[in-house]
Amino acid sequence: MGQPVGTPPPGGFGPGNGHQPPGQRGGPGFGPPPNQYGPPRPGGGRPDQNQQHQQHQQHQQHQDDEDWDDEDDDLGDRIRGHSHGHGHTRTPVSAHTKRIVFAIVIPCMVATVVGLVLLWPGKVATPSGDAGSEQRAYGTITSVDEIPCPPVPAGAPSAGTANQPCGEAGVKVTSGTGSGTQIIVDLPQGPGAPTVKTGDTVVLSYTPAVGNDVPAKYQIVDHDRGKALIYVLALCGAIIIVFGRLRGFAALIALGVSFVILLGFILPGILNGKPPLLVAIVGSAAVMFLVLYLTHGFNTQTSVAVLGTLASLLVTGLLGVAFTATLKLTGFGSEESVYLSVLQGTVDMRGLLLAGIIIGALGVLDDMTVTQASTVAELAKHARSRMEVYRAATRIGRDHVASAVNTIVFAYAGASLPLLLLLVAGGRHISDLLTSEFITQEIVRTAVGTIGLVAAVPITTALGSLVADIRPRTADRRERAHARA
Repeated sequence: MGQPVGTPPPGGFGPGNGHQPPGQRGGPGFGPPPNQYGPPRPGGGRPDQNQQHQQHQQHQQHQDDEDWDDEDDDLGDRIRGHSHGHGHTRTPVSAHTKRIVFAIVIPCMVATVVGLVLLWPGKVATPSGDAGSEQRAYGTITSVDEIPCPPVPAGAPSAGTANQPCGEAGVKVTSGTGSGTQIIVDLPQGPGAPTVKTGDTVVLSYTPAVGNDVPAKYQIVDHDRGKALIYVLALCGAIIIVFGRLRGFAALIALGVSFVILLGFILPGILNGKPPLLVAIVGSAAVMFLVLYLTHGFNTQTSVAVLGTLASLLVTGLLGVAFTATLKLTGFGSEESVYLSVLQGTVDMRGLLLAGIIIGALGVLDDMTVTQASTVAELAKHARSRMEVYRAATRIGRDHVASAVNTIVFAYAGASLPLLLLLVAGGRHISDLLTSEFITQEIVRTAVGTIGLVAAVPITTALGSLVADIRPRTADRRERAHARA
C-alpha cells in the first residue's frame, strides 16, 4: 500500500533528501498539501508523479503554441533588440495565412521595383541662362567697419532696416570661387539680412564681371550653418539611439533611406518631366517598404501594416484627384509654383500638387497602420472571435485618429503661418480668403490627408483581424489544464 495522504516521506522534507511538499513545486515550504482534504492525485501525490504531470502539461502547452509566428519575429527581434514599441508583440498566424499575405505583398514589391526602373530620372538637366551665372563661396569675417547710415527720407518705408548697420566687412574666402583671397564687401542690407561680426563664417554670392563696365562682385547672403546643423542632428540622433537602442538606430537608417529616395528619385523625376503623381506613388511605396520592414522586421504583422498603408495611399490618391478636379485647382496657388513653372516648364503643376498630398500623408499613415497592426496582434492573443478583435482595436484607433487629425491640421497651418498672416492683414473678407486657390489647396491637403488617415484604421484593423489565428478552444484547454493542476 502507498503512504497515507499528507504523510512525509522517510527522512522528512527538505533539500537534503530530494523531496518537497506535494503542494509546493519548485521551492521549499511547509504549507498544507492540497490533497489533505480531498481525494489523492494520480500517483498518490508522490513527487515523481507530480513531476511527470507537470512535464505533460508543459508538453501540451508547447503543442498548443506551435503555430505561433515565431519565424517571422526572428529578424524583427534582431533589429529591435527586444525593445518595447510597435511590432514587439507576437502575432499568432497559421502558415497558410502567411503564404496568402506574402503572396499579396511580394507582387506589390515587384511592381514598385519595376516602377522605379521605368521612372528612374537619370541626370537632371540644369537650366541654362543667367540663373546659373551666380556662384557660391564661403568665407570668414576678419573685420567689420561700421559707418552711419544715410537718413531715410520722410514718409519712405524703412522695411525693417532701421536697426541694421551700414559699412564694410573684410572677408577671407576659405572655399569656392576666389579661395584664399582677402576681399572687402558691403554689410548686407534689407529685410532678413544677416548681421555679422568678426569671426563669423558666411556664405558669399559671387557674380562674374560682365565686360569692362560691370566688375565682379561678392555679397554676403547668409550665415554658414553647416557645422552647427551637424551638431544639432548629431544630438538628435544620439537621443534617438539612447532611448530606442537598436530600434532607434534602425529608424535613423530608414530615415536616411527615405531622404535618398526623395532626393535621388522623386524630386529629379518630377524635374525631368515624369508624371508627378505616378512618381510620388512609386517613391512613397518604396519608402514604405524599406522603412517599415527595416524598422519593424520582415514579419506578418509588418506586412499587415504595409498592406494597410498601400490601401490608404490608394484612397488618398483617388480622393486627391477627385477633389482637385472638382475644385478646379491648377497648382499655381503660390509664388513658388509660378516661379518653378517659369524655371522648369516641363513640370505638371497640378500633378505636383497631388504628389505633395501623397507624400505629406505617408508619414502619418505609417504611424497609424503600424499602431493598429500592433494593437490587433496584442488583442488577438486573448480574444475569442475576429469580430471581438476588430471592435476593440477600432475603439483604440478612434482615439488615435482624434489626436492625429489635430496634428495634420496644425502642421499645415504652422507651415503656412507667414502667408496666412499676410492674407489676414490685407483686409480681405474671410470668404475670399478661404476660396482663394492657395488656401483651398491647403484645405484640400488637410481634408484628403484626414480622410486617408481615418480610412487606415478600419482597413488595417480588418486585415489584421483576418490574418490573426483566433483559437478560443486552445485557451479553453489551457484554462481546464490550469484548473486540474
